[in-house]
Amino acid sequence: MAAKELALKLFEKFGDLISAPSEFRGEVTVLLSDPEQIAEVCLFAKKDLGFDYLVDLSSVDNYGEDPRWTLVYELYGYGHRAHLRVKTHVGEEKSELPTVTAVWKTADWHEREVYDMMGIRFRGHPDLRRILMWEGYPYFPLRKDFPLAGKPTDLPEVAFTRPAPLEGGPFVTAPGAKDAIAREPRVRNFEPDEVKTISRLERRRDLGRADDQNPAAIGEK
Repeated sequence: MAAKELALKLFEKFGDLISAPSEFRGEVTVLLSDPEQIAEVCLFAKKDLGFDYLVDLSSVDNYGEDPRWTLVYELYGYGHRAHLRVKTHVGEEKSELPTVTAVWKTADWHEREVYDMMGIRFRGHPDLRRILMWEGYPYFPLRKDFPLAGKPTDLPEVAFTRPAPLEGGPFVTAPGAKDAIAREPRVRNFEPDEVKTISRLERRRDLGRADDQNPAAIGEK
């Protein structure tokens, strides 16, 4: 059975709680309007529709919008080989919804990672603690208001962090440079216009070397 047919069965079962399935590039998605029903919807998807594998559970920070959080559940069935995406929204003030660990055991670490990186809690989780950062770390690194350079923290006898200035790279590139080191320097203290100039010079040097190896091109200069 195709994913869209299975999604329609979910829609028929839960009525207005589930949106009509949408399809984009062969992938089918439904939106659950009430996050408090996520465990019930997932249980039906597993037992009645054959989605026996929770591939992934991720979260999206819609910073500046309400609701702020979007939870994305990627489901797969080994029997019918169909994939279905279930989304639901959670407001920042609540930042909590039921766990689905009773449906799929793999949800355990997925939910812990979302909690660790975004601060969204999963009610009923058997062991909801941080999985990447240490216990006592006060921030959530994947939130959009968390700076790329990080924040200073200090937990005596446990761990500490210091900001790591990006200094213009590697998130700013100089297109056209000869190699990755020139395109994405770890330290860049010059202005953007200078970056463009350096990029053009590097490109011209590359063309010059190519011309040296191709005598026929010299007369075309």
